[in-house]
Amino acid sequence: MPVRPPTALLGLLSRRAVAGRDPVDLAREAVDAGCLVALEGDADLVERIRDAGLAGAVELTVASPGLAAPALEAGLSVAVRRSSDAVDLPGARVIVRAGAPGAEDCCRRLAGRTVRLVQDRGRAAELAFVRCLNVLMAAEGHPGIAVSDPRLIAIAGERAAWNGRTSDSWELVMPYGELVAERRRLVAAGSVVRVSIGGRR
Repeated sequence: MPVRPPTALLGLLSRRAVAGRDPVDLAREAVDAGCLVALEGDADLVERIRDAGLAGAVELTVASPGLAAPALEAGLSVAVRRSSDAVDLPGARVIVRAGAPGAEDCCRRLAGRTVRLVQDRGRAAELAFVRCLNVLMAAEGHPGIAVSDPRLIAIAGERAAWNGRTSDSWELVMPYGELVAERRRLVAAGSVVRVSIGGRR
């Protein structure tokens, strides 16, 4: 069995793959490969994404709801980093980091909404991730599971199957340039995969 590079190295390779490239071109590449896109950027990108015909496939990550209006008006979906702000934007996806204090309680409060659960490093964070995953997969919302570990990808699939979820009721969020063969396999099998471009997931 081949040895998988450590997560830190994969992250470095992913950032290098993105560095210097036009995010709109990267988004188009991901969409052409059958994926959705999670784009880290600002309002300046919104018009370009819309003009490229990619608005329906792109979710723009913003720091606060105040930055979301141009994206929503252009037909993009929006993800908000701070759950306390997301109450002001009911249609937005909320990003929850598994290693953050109170992550599981946050997932319980938001379980009926669209949540992106983000993997963190460390054994404790991994256990918290699985607990949060269990909460979200058993609820009525539409979870996005942001992972770069094949084992956690497999666990997410198992939890989805256990809870009788259809493939379009949840999604995986995978960093651009990482686990490319795995991503292709998942897309070919009918999984919904969103490629994360730029910044944090």
